[in-house]
Amino acid sequence: MDQTTPDKPVGTAAKSRPVIIGVDEAGRGPLAGPVVAAAVAVGAHLPAGLADSKVLSAKRRAGLDIAIREKCVWAVAVIEPAEIDRVNIFQATMLAMTRCVRDLAAQLDGQQCEVLIDGNQTPKGRCEEWRWRARAIVGGDAVEPGISAASIIAKEWRDRMMIEAAKDHPEYGWERNKGYGTKEHMEALRVHGPTPLHRQSFAPVAQASLF
Repeated sequence: MDQTTPDKPVGTAAKSRPVIIGVDEAGRGPLAGPVVAAAVAVGAHLPAGLADSKVLSAKRRAGLDIAIREKCVWAVAVIEPAEIDRVNIFQATMLAMTRCVRDLAAQLDGQQCEVLIDGNQTPKGRCEEWRWRARAIVGGDAVEPGISAASIIAKEWRDRMMIEAAKDHPEYGWERNKGYGTKEHMEALRVHGPTPLHRQSFAPVAQASLF
């Protein structure tokens, strides 16, 4: 995992205040591919123009992704389809969030963290390893810069994975649909059946496996 830490707070004064970490995920709904969560520490180097990744143009989102990863402290966690099938997509999302916050917190020299998570639930009480103060914010990717930054990294990271996976499985159009159940993808599932990158626990994939 590529990570940089130019925005790491230092000194006693910085350590007296919790570091705010924004967290978001990408890929809960697709039929194929991983779920990806990203965590970004909020600091002075967050770029301007952050917003929910879904409302940004592809060009703007890609540029912000590069800027965030170059200037901020961040981490990404990927949960592959086999683990999604084993634990279910909700728990896989909680695990991805926990793992990326764990990896980001390890970069912060033991500083206290306060985690802001997009949505209405947090991993607290759902993942044994979770130990940080956290707050869920519905629509947080539109109003909290750290969550917006995390949403951008998570989406761009996952999109790159799906574009690469499409090279090995060109029938499904993943470079266009990113694994979501579009008409093109559903027809390919009907004709070719599922791949190892499909989520076997999702109903359309399970039904395709019967034919």
